[in-house]
Amino acid sequence: MSDSTGAGLPPHARSRLAEIRSSGTWGSALTADEFAAVRSTGFEPAGQVLGAAVYNLGYRAGYGCPGGWGGGFFGGTFTTVTGDTWNTPTQTSGGGGWASFGPQVQALYAARRAAIGRMTEECAILGGHGVVAVSLSIGAFPAGGLEFKAIGTAVRAPGAPPLRQPFSSDLSGQDFAKLFLAGWMPAGLAVGLSIGARHDDWGVRSQTRWGTGNAEVTGYTELVNATRHDARLQLAADVARLGATGVVVSVSQLRVHERECPAQDGRRDHIAEATTIGTAIVPFSSSAATRPPASLAILSLDPQRRQAARTRIGRQP
Repeated sequence: MSDSTGAGLPPHARSRLAEIRSSGTWGSALTADEFAAVRSTGFEPAGQVLGAAVYNLGYRAGYGCPGGWGGGFFGGTFTTVTGDTWNTPTQTSGGGGWASFGPQVQALYAARRAAIGRMTEECAILGGHGVVAVSLSIGAFPAGGLEFKAIGTAVRAPGAPPLRQPFSSDLSGQDFAKLFLAGWMPAGLAVGLSIGARHDDWGVRSQTRWGTGNAEVTGYTELVNATRHDARLQLAADVARLGATGVVVSVSQLRVHERECPAQDGRRDHIAEATTIGTAIVPFSSSAATRPPASLAILSLDPQRRQAARTRIGRQP
């Protein structure tokens, strides 16, 4: 739950918000078109808000080799002399295997949620109902570790009672307005993260040799599919945690790299990192879909730009 007292914020952040409230002015990261779109829904900006957290990722796990014991080195399915069957696994962080990167992913979740939580806490202090056009970023911190930052524009609906928890959304101002006019509201930012690891076994090596020709590398296919699937499961769990019914995905990334196998010299493992971020949404009006859509302000208010547009289509003042 958001704390409108700012008890969870650093002292300098509380001071900055107090200055904003006493000045009677607000700042915004919205473009002119976004501002016009947000105002067309009845919302108005309350101020620019920020949440940040610096984390040191110490224990990450994943030190073992997935499939690096028993028959996994031989690739595919291998039957031992005792009749036991081994299959080279792809370990995902959500699966909780001994060679997975579960602790690292949990730390990444905690850091993002800390940044988002502080941002929405600033929103509550400014009397906002939510934050739109949120930008989530990760960067190296000079003294070590990673800085997780969430920045956006707090908006409020004048006259409406405060929400128990301000919403957050990475949708642009125009997309937020379209969502609102269609009868939906953001519930919060949802994140799905997964790190998958797979040993380059005999099957992978045989399929990546030069003489193999054009052929699918089934081990790599399994790695990317399993990691993406786990990230989608984590995203669905985050949507459920927010009490939402769906999600509008804005970021879907996959990064793959390799490392030396910790279980056997001269062998390699491949690591896939999947990140999915979106805005969880909930319906707020059952009749909104049946109403004619309201107009959405997208025309520039700059008279010089309007004059240039009329000139281009052959119209004169």
